[in-house]
Amino acid sequence: MDTSWQGIFPALTTKFRPDLSLDLPAYERHIGAQIDAGVDGLVVLGSLGENATLSPEEKLDVVRTAVRASAGRVPVLSCVSETSTAGACRFVERTSDMGLAGYMALPGMQYQADRRETVAHYRAVAKASQLPIMVYNNPVAYRVDITPEMFVEIADEPKFTAIKESSGDPRRVAAIRDACGDRYAIFSGVDDLAYGAFLLGAVGWVAGLVCAFPSETVAIYRLIREKKYEDALRIFNWFVPVLHLDTEIKFVQYIKLAEAITGLGTEWVRPPRLTLEGEERERVSAIIEEAIRTRPQLPVP
Repeated sequence: MDTSWQGIFPALTTKFRPDLSLDLPAYERHIGAQIDAGVDGLVVLGSLGENATLSPEEKLDVVRTAVRASAGRVPVLSCVSETSTAGACRFVERTSDMGLAGYMALPGMQYQADRRETVAHYRAVAKASQLPIMVYNNPVAYRVDITPEMFVEIADEPKFTAIKESSGDPRRVAAIRDACGDRYAIFSGVDDLAYGAFLLGAVGWVAGLVCAFPSETVAIYRLIREKKYEDALRIFNWFVPVLHLDTEIKFVQYIKLAEAITGLGTEWVRPPRLTLEGEERERVSAIIEEAIRTRPQLPVP
């Protein structure tokens, strides 16, 4: 199953009003800004999208809104992030006819599955799905490591077409390619490791800070694709202090604050998360404001 997914896929934040209800018009506007900046796809309902705080019906509303706002201009993937395999299968069954291009599937949440259980979970989700799947590997956050050997094991399932690699070990991209060749489209999932991941063979970046700095993120990818590595590295090095915010526990609050400061969103989050205050807010704001002050000139598309 060839999806040809590549490039910049923002992991979108979910927009809330001050009363913490969904702000779907703001979500549509944000998607429009991302597409106008040249992103290549969209990922909704991930950890950055505060998936765990949304009701089942709210998740469907988010999917509908993203598909409508995209209007076929870029593929829309939805995360599958449920506490049980049955719940994950129900979600893909309910959303399979809503216009999505595919899914980004996580392991079962809140349980540290072993190899056999992890493989069984993913195979069950693939069986329930009519659409292709990006497998999300993030052992740092979810305590389940999908190793290169496991990707070899599940390679017989054609619905598994891509990998979001977020182990934090840059060597993993090379290890997956060594074990699986070009079987999967590999996406970097850690913002401050993306440049190196591209050089090692990744074809895409499921990005976080793109939500606040879409044009710069797109420029890095396009320059690398054109083999203008020094130009890409110049922008990436400018971006690194901001990209580090994607690796912190409060990455959702930090990225939403960046969106607010750059005029591309608001910082409302649902509890148990709270908006930033005090010294922490000042520190993060200073990083973002310095990036805005020193924003590099981008190549003309």
